[in-house]
Amino acid sequence: MIRGALTAIAVLLAGAAWAQDLVLPAASALVAEQVDPATDTPFPTAAWGAFDPVSARASGTVTRRVWRIASEGLTTLQILGPLRDQLVAAGYAVDFECADIACGGFDFRFALELIGEPDMHVDLGDFRYLAASRGVDGSSGRVALVVSRSHAAGFVHLTSIAPAEPGAAAPQSGAPQVTAPPLPGPPTSTNGLAGAIATTGHAVLGDLVFATGSSELGPGPFASLDALADWLTDRPEVTVVLVGHTDASGSLDQNVALSRARARAVRDRLISAYGIAADRLGAEGVGYLAPRAPNDTDAGRQLNRRVEVILPATE
Repeated sequence: MIRGALTAIAVLLAGAAWAQDLVLPAASALVAEQVDPATDTPFPTAAWGAFDPVSARASGTVTRRVWRIASEGLTTLQILGPLRDQLVAAGYAVDFECADIACGGFDFRFALELIGEPDMHVDLGDFRYLAASRGVDGSSGRVALVVSRSHAAGFVHLTSIAPAEPGAAAPQSGAPQVTAPPLPGPPTSTNGLAGAIATTGHAVLGDLVFATGSSELGPGPFASLDALADWLTDRPEVTVVLVGHTDASGSLDQNVALSRARARAVRDRLISAYGIAADRLGAEGVGYLAPRAPNDTDAGRQLNRRVEVILPATE
């Protein structure tokens, strides 16, 4: 049995003569659902570059669901591991499993068809994927899981592919059937960011979106800014510095200017949308001088393009 902060939320894997209850982490809320009665969807069983995106697909009734997990202490492995174990116990065979860069990073993630932001957030440096099937060639169903995190919460994306049955308008045989009760209130969104700052002195605002080569911040909403604004509101004595980073494309001077402009765009959003005092927010840019990953791959460059919040030293 799975240990820790978990709660049963009616995940049924129906078979010919039995059903298996699964569990998701505590404080899980179903935030999005899509059902396509007869279609196909990507179902890779290898890392990017080792499968054909055109042929690596499965067809049937495709159901996509997303849960947001308010529990702050769980890693992506801690979220995925129990779900994998339960699928195996329910008769599924794991076809493939990988983590972020090993999957193929940016290219692999965008080869998938996932429910998008803000419902499903994928941190390209911290996500896990699992494909599993039951029966010969998935004749009793296929499942694909993507698990990721933001600073505010964890996210689980479940794609169920049920093979069509003759005469059935919306066949469901073998596909996980999942419902989740709503949370009694909005999930607390500050503990993850606060924990990162307390541990390392900084936190990456990992879900921000900028146009390519531009300092224009997308409209949002962005969970990381919600969390940061809540954290700053609860600590009126604290000042922070927003630091922009880029990949290594272009000259250093150009990238320093772009990264600083992006940090200032985030500062402006915190002031205009959240009412944070301007004198509490610095904005700087360091271009490509502090990478998180190598700049010789698309996935690495994607990781390096970011804005971080830094807690300055206090006397």
